[in-house]
Amino acid sequence: MNTLKGIPAAPGVAMGRVMFFDSEDIVVPKRAITEDQVPYEVLRLEEALIKTRHQIISIQKKLSVELGQEHAEILNAHLLVLEDQSLREEIIHGLRRQLLNVETIFNEVIRRHLKAFSRTEDEYLRERTADIEDVRKRILRNLLGKQSATLAQLDQQVVVVAHDLSPSETAQMHKQHVLAFVTDIGGRTSHTAIMAKSLEIPAVVGVAVATKKIQKGEFVIVDGTRGEVILDPDQDTIKRYEVEQRRHQELNRQLLHLKDLPAETLDHHTVVLSANIELPDELPSVIAHGADGIGLFRTEFLYLNRSDFPTEEEQYEAYRTVAEQLSPHPVIIRTMDLGGDKFFSPMQVPTEMNPFMGWRAVRFSLARPDIFRLQLRAVMRASMHGNLKLMYPMISGVEELRRANEILHEVKQELTREGVPFSATMEVGAMIEVPSAALTCDLLAKEVKFFSIGTNDLIQYSLAVDRVNEKIAYLYEPTHPAILRLIKQIIDVGHANKLWVGMCGEMAGEPPLSLLLLGMGLDEFSTSPAQLPIVKQVIRSVEYSFAKSVVEEALTLRTGKEVEAFLSASLKHVAPALVE
Repeated sequence: MNTLKGIPAAPGVAMGRVMFFDSEDIVVPKRAITEDQVPYEVLRLEEALIKTRHQIISIQKKLSVELGQEHAEILNAHLLVLEDQSLREEIIHGLRRQLLNVETIFNEVIRRHLKAFSRTEDEYLRERTADIEDVRKRILRNLLGKQSATLAQLDQQVVVVAHDLSPSETAQMHKQHVLAFVTDIGGRTSHTAIMAKSLEIPAVVGVAVATKKIQKGEFVIVDGTRGEVILDPDQDTIKRYEVEQRRHQELNRQLLHLKDLPAETLDHHTVVLSANIELPDELPSVIAHGADGIGLFRTEFLYLNRSDFPTEEEQYEAYRTVAEQLSPHPVIIRTMDLGGDKFFSPMQVPTEMNPFMGWRAVRFSLARPDIFRLQLRAVMRASMHGNLKLMYPMISGVEELRRANEILHEVKQELTREGVPFSATMEVGAMIEVPSAALTCDLLAKEVKFFSIGTNDLIQYSLAVDRVNEKIAYLYEPTHPAILRLIKQIIDVGHANKLWVGMCGEMAGEPPLSLLLLGMGLDEFSTSPAQLPIVKQVIRSVEYSFAKSVVEEALTLRTGKEVEAFLSASLKHVAPALVE
């Protein structure tokens, strides 16, 4: 028995026989052509592009039906490559200059672009090379008249092992046949990881030696929660994981029964449980898991994977839809958090050395008030159709907050002059995710109606840990004493200023941490819809007084590991079913 470590990409446990999937590279024959043959080669290119486009649109339709439109839109990046006019011109220029067949020229041009992407410091951009590589292979196969291997053709249950999987390959997986998958490369932010979570297929990526160490047909266990692959497990290990599988299945069934019950402790302290969403298509899942509203609507996803800016009307319709369907529950719209790991196609933005600390979020909005005003107009118009609230991301101090509110005030005046109705009482808050904001939250509290703690960034900025870098993942500690002190300070200051305080970071959805946050007095927990029943179970299993005593003890501990162990033990005492 041997265990390989990787990056947990999609949670869950699966076990089965290995099948290797090799979307093999393609041998491109090189041949000379005459000038007279150039138009024919251009025609072949156009036909291959059209055929590839039809194939991708077909996969998109399948995805839209099975997972929703937001996941189908992941493949928009593929379509953008096909529609890139400058790429076409570069290929045609190469044809005329080198007088070689179109497969050879196309392959050379695309490989140059792939090389440039792979050298960038931005991990998100590096992972987008998978999109370009997928399109490259599809076009070459269509030019050469070859059939591509596909995971849609599987007829038995297997664990898929591959060097890498493209988003379109992952999209063709069927849950009844693909038990889990493991790859040599990849990261948490890759589209493949996103697809795996949506399909609820356990996955471990970035194993590095998976295709070398794992044998075809070998029986393996894939633990997508811990990021482990167990090779040739013994009977005791198999039995242990079978018990864990059954426990998870039974726990999920039980938790769904909590859907319509309040998030209330045994001694009647109530909190709000909200959901984080990216697009309106996620509302059925939000409602099915019993959310009290939306604590974070990530509006930047309306801007991604497209060749133009969303119009005011498009944004208004998206916000109005969510507000109406969730009414009277609150919906918190976060203004666009572009930058960092989310780049915007129409913006020709130079590569930044440290994109997470660069031109992003509210900094981008204030630098481009024309784009910001359109979003604010859409939000204000939609505020008439439900209980909308607004918050700004990555606020670092009072000056930034005031500048954003000045633009909001101007938009309100503009709408009033035009006779366009909006809610004059809509609450405006700030995300506290930058250490400077956390340390001056007493000053910010005078200017807003609520705080929402964004722990994903607050942790990485406070601990100087890139949260998408697997090499230093061990340093990303939500339980670090510094993080606990910052969070408690934010909550205490908010309450002292009569503000309610929420959290929309990943911490809010972790059972041991939710026990701690409950005791700190957090008013609202916002996490992915699937995590809400688990958090609700934690809250309904304890007395508020017990949770407060947990906080007192946790704050005396000196290391994140000590805090983590203590919280797990405390949770096991009151809700043993939720502890691994």
